[in-house]
Amino acid sequence: MAERPAGYGLTAEVKNKISEKYCLELEKEALTWISSLVPDAQLENTSGMEATHKKLKDGVILCKLINALENDSVKKINDGKMVFKQMENISNFLEACSRYGLSKTDLFQTVDLFEAANMTQVIQTIHALGRKAKSKGAPGIGPKESNKNVREFTEDQLRAGQGVIGLQMGSNKGATQAGQNFGKTRAILD
Repeated sequence: MAERPAGYGLTAEVKNKISEKYCLELEKEALTWISSLVPDAQLENTSGMEATHKKLKDGVILCKLINALENDSVKKINDGKMVFKQMENISNFLEACSRYGLSKTDLFQTVDLFEAANMTQVIQTIHALGRKAKSKGAPGIGPKESNKNVREFTEDQLRAGQGVIGLQMGSNKGATQAGQNFGKTRAILD
């Protein structure tokens, strides 16, 4: 029986597209930030998707990271080499990130890290965590998150705006439907 490559067809195309989005500069910034908060992470010479996956796969460093930002966010960090324990660490990290304030759309899925299915999303989650940490006053990475700017209007202000026609809509001066004629008219001939 012929051997097939690990991914082919649409699977290979999707994997290649995800791999193309991986940015080494963002990875380096994320790993440097993690190293500053988790001194025993030993990420100084880590570079590339495979090396980053190997270091973060068990979830221990990520759990220590969230604990450095928020004390005892992850109660128990599993140091074992068993697969389900490592996946539990990743899951605990993701739950702690959600409690910390990250939206569900910013989080990666457990398999994205554990099986290196989407390391781009893993790095993006770390950056989202860094932005959220920065907005809470902790050391972070990336731009500061914006704050909500809720506007309150009085009833008089709302009523005043109803009579104004916005410039995007054009002008209504002189507009009538008199003499509208589109297309060829229907002629009934006897």
